[in-house]
Amino acid sequence: MNVVITGSTGMVGKSVLLACLADNRVEKVLLINRSPIDVKHDKISELLVGSFVELANHKHQLTGFDACYHCMGVSAVGMSEEQYSKVTYSYTKILADTFYDANPNSVFTYVSGAGTDSSESGSSMWARVKGKTENYILNKGFKDAYAFRPGGILPPKGVKSRTGWYNTVYLLMSPFFPLFKKMKSIVTGTAIGEAMLAVTLSPEEQKVVDPIMINSLAHK
Repeated sequence: MNVVITGSTGMVGKSVLLACLADNRVEKVLLINRSPIDVKHDKISELLVGSFVELANHKHQLTGFDACYHCMGVSAVGMSEEQYSKVTYSYTKILADTFYDANPNSVFTYVSGAGTDSSESGSSMWARVKGKTENYILNKGFKDAYAFRPGGILPPKGVKSRTGWYNTVYLLMSPFFPLFKKMKSIVTGTAIGEAMLAVTLSPEEQKVVDPIMINSLAHK
């Protein structure tokens, strides 16, 4: 199985990458990033793009893949709806369109978030934009597509978030991680990666994947 991962310089994306590297069923991993990642492995190749707007120019490098794990994302804190929508919806649309053109018989999985608004009409800006993004992906026409909505995410050992204050919170709360792992709303980054591989290899009827389902899939 050959997969594409976005956002692998971030906490979720890197966790998914490590899960893919540990799984013998994954033969090739193409990383789409703006800057190189600090992980070296025979499975890994990298496509560095300055902006997702340029991605369509690299469609020939995206052929021959079975799945795309779209883990790139930003916090909406301090952003206008226009700014957040550009990064969250517009860039995702470009990726989905380009990947679909290159691999229509593939699986596309998007890391969304708990509380996302599928109606696209609620009062929460980020939830509306995430909902619009989910809806576009789920209706694009891929062989299969999923929206993962994790609640709290615990990083694997050694993996950090690109958001500095997140890392401070993780450090302060790390003594309580064993307790958090018992909570139904909490998932690990590793579980997200393992669950993505599970739905790629064995389709699920439920396309919006909550934390309970993520944890269940990770143990298949």
